[in-house]
Amino acid sequence: MADSYNPEHYCGVTFAAAMDRIHGILPDGTVLKNVAVFRSVYQALGMGWVYGITQIPVIGAIADFIYGIWAKYRLQLTGRPDLITLIQEREQRLNCKDQGCAVVRE
Repeated sequence: MADSYNPEHYCGVTFAAAMDRIHGILPDGTVLKNVAVFRSVYQALGMGWVYGITQIPVIGAIADFIYGIWAKYRLQLTGRPDLITLIQEREQRLNCKDQGCAVVRE
């Protein structure tokens, strides 16, 4: 896990926000999130048609809703600790870095 993550390097996107759902940062500093990230990536790859339909407001809202469900449960579904646990463990590691303590999962 990226203990050295610094939001200042990522247009203010915090570690918790970045872990909560996908974000993308355009060269001009615009921060994208949710399905807009995938749409932008596929557009850059010349395959914009894959997510093009999500530009229709109703379809985009539905796609963002479905992605939100995936984002909320993806850690659990892939056998990883929940987001709160990951953030707490990271904070503990950062706080203990100079003291030589270890993170213990209960």
